[in-house]
Amino acid sequence: MSDIEIKNLTKRFEAGGHEIIALNDVSLSIKKGEIYGIIGMSGAGKSTLVRSINYLEVPDEGHVLIDGVDLSGLSDKELRIKRRDIGMIFQGFNLLEQRNVIDNVCFPLEISGMPKKKARVKARELLETVNLADKEKSYPSQLSGGQKQRVAIARALATNPGILLCDEATSALDPQTTESILSLLKEINEKLNITIVVITHQMSVITDICTRVAIIENGRLVEEGLVEEIFASPKTDVARDLIANKKSSYAPVESLKSERVIRIVFSENSAFEPVISNVILKYNTPVNILGADTRNVGGKAKGEMLLGLPDDEDMGRSIINYLKERGLSVTEVREGV
Repeated sequence: MSDIEIKNLTKRFEAGGHEIIALNDVSLSIKKGEIYGIIGMSGAGKSTLVRSINYLEVPDEGHVLIDGVDLSGLSDKELRIKRRDIGMIFQGFNLLEQRNVIDNVCFPLEISGMPKKKARVKARELLETVNLADKEKSYPSQLSGGQKQRVAIARALATNPGILLCDEATSALDPQTTESILSLLKEINEKLNITIVVITHQMSVITDICTRVAIIENGRLVEEGLVEEIFASPKTDVARDLIANKKSSYAPVESLKSERVIRIVFSENSAFEPVISNVILKYNTPVNILGADTRNVGGKAKGEMLLGLPDDEDMGRSIINYLKERGLSVTEVREGV
C-alpha cells in the first residue's frame, strides 16, 4: 500500500501564444489502501493531476510525495523504478494489438527483466484475478471493451504496484460493463490492499466505489471530503451540477420558472417517515415532487428528491427548517424567479 501527498501543485501549458493554467495550487492527501475519487467536468484539470502523480506530467510548482518520497528529488533512473509501484489504466485501454492477451500482460514484466517462463506464470495468475484465464491466447481485436479493460488492469498489476491510477477507465464502457469493472476494482482494492485513484466526470462512479472525493474546477480544488457527506450536502455549484448530472433526475426543473427548488437526501433515520405528506398537512400548502431517485453511495442506498416549494419566502424557509429538523439533508437547487 502507498499514500500520496500532493502539495501546492501548479502546472502551466502554452497554447497558441497563451498560458493555460491546468492546475492551480492543488493540495490533497490520499490515504493508504483507500479508493479515492477525483472528479470534474471536461477540461477541469483532473487528467493532468493524475498524470502528475507518477510524474508523466512534471509540475511547474509544488511537490508529489509517495510514501514520503518527493518525486522531484529523484533521478531519471530512480523515477523509473518508483513508477513500477504506480500502475495506470486508461479510457482507451492502450493494449498492443499485435500481441495476444497473455503477452500484453507479460510486457511490463519483460521490461523489468523477469525471465519469460516466470513472467507467464505471473501473467496467468493475474488473468485469473480479472476473470480472463480463458482468453490468454485471444488478441485485443477479439475482445469486448470490458474484456480489454480487464486485460489492461491485469497488465497494470503485473509489477505489484501499491498504487493504481484509473484515468476515465470506464468512460468508454456501457453501464453494465462499467458496473462489473468497478466491482473488480473494489475486489482488487480489498484483496491486494492497493491504493486506487479514480479520475472521472461521472458522479455515479464516485458514489459506487470511492470513500473520499476531490472536486476540480478550472484547475482548482474546490471541494474535498467524504463521498457520503458531499453527496448529501454539496457546498459548491460544480458539486451540485455533478450530482445532478443524471438523465432521469433534473430535466424538468428548468421549465418551472416560478418555483423555489430544493434537493433533499434521506438519512437512514428519516427514510421511513412520510415527511412530504407531513409538510403538506402541517403547512396546508402543495409541495411539488419534481424528481426522485435512489443511488448507491458507498454501498448504501440513498434516497433523494427534488421539491418545488411555495413562492412565499417565509413559508419556504420554514419548510426547509422543518425538513432539516427531521434529519434530512437539504440544499438549494435554484431560488424562485
